[in-house]
Amino acid sequence: MTTDVFTRQFQSFATSLRAFAIQLTRDKNDADDLYQDTVYKAIRYRHLYQPHTNMQAWMMTIMRNTFINDWRRLKRKQQATQMSITGVTLTLNDVADNQGESNVNMQELTQMVEQLEDTFKIPFLMAFRGYKYEEIAAELQLPLGTIKSRIHQARKMLKAKVLKRYSGSQIADVIS
Repeated sequence: MTTDVFTRQFQSFATSLRAFAIQLTRDKNDADDLYQDTVYKAIRYRHLYQPHTNMQAWMMTIMRNTFINDWRRLKRKQQATQMSITGVTLTLNDVADNQGESNVNMQELTQMVEQLEDTFKIPFLMAFRGYKYEEIAAELQLPLGTIKSRIHQARKMLKAKVLKRYSGSQIADVIS
């Protein structure tokens, strides 16, 4: 399909794509960005479009997937910015009666994570930040099974340290 034919077909439903972008983002500026990203990807990958199929559905799928990927990336970025001490801060979801005790527990837990060997700590922290196992494996250039095993082992080591440190406390009951 030539660029001219593709562009003519695309222009016939550009308005509905813009409306779909606004529906997804709920913000005009974000919708414009999403629309532009979608147009760029559609033109770049137009050779993958199957002629005589629903181009509008193809474009909306590109838009939806772009929106979801951007949202996940933003979520991971927000989680990473909450980290401290060489990229690590853990937060408790349970309400603590004494905020001072909670801070000490978090400091100790952070230290426990820092004490892990890098072979376990790095995949564990990446998983904690929201990266998928496949992404971690690709980044560290290791097999997927190795990544899953190392994260599992890191969790077991941390659980053992926490149980040893806080045996008899509420934290030990929650982790068990």
